[in-house]
Amino acid sequence: MAGEVTNQIQTVGRRKTSVARVLLRPGKGEWSVNGRTMQDYFPRPTHQIRIEEPLKVAGLTGEFDIMVRVRGGGLTGQSDAVRMGLSRALVQHDEELRAPLRDKGMMTRDARQVERKKPGRPKARKRFQFSKR
Repeated sequence: MAGEVTNQIQTVGRRKTSVARVLLRPGKGEWSVNGRTMQDYFPRPTHQIRIEEPLKVAGLTGEFDIMVRVRGGGLTGQSDAVRMGLSRALVQHDEELRAPLRDKGMMTRDARQVERKKPGRPKARKRFQFSKR
């Protein structure tokens, strides 16, 4: 099985501290996220809608089996990482999908990270309460 070559596409998506590796194969539309179903792994409907958005934009819902390995961060960061990885995989499948996916903002890496805590402060920017007397 190691030498077997199939027409599958593997890509990576990132968001915050989450990294998602997406494997796209022709199939019936089955999802596997870390060995579980997508509804089981991402119970919030907002996450599920956001993840499936690239397929709806491309009009390819139900045409691929998608296997995802995701780690790091929380559910929102992970769902956005999966979304980006899926968008990249669809562009590898069909280069003409790049423009509509880019217009919807699915091809752009969201580079926002958590700002580090500074010394002498309770959080990154918050300050302790000032007392004049």
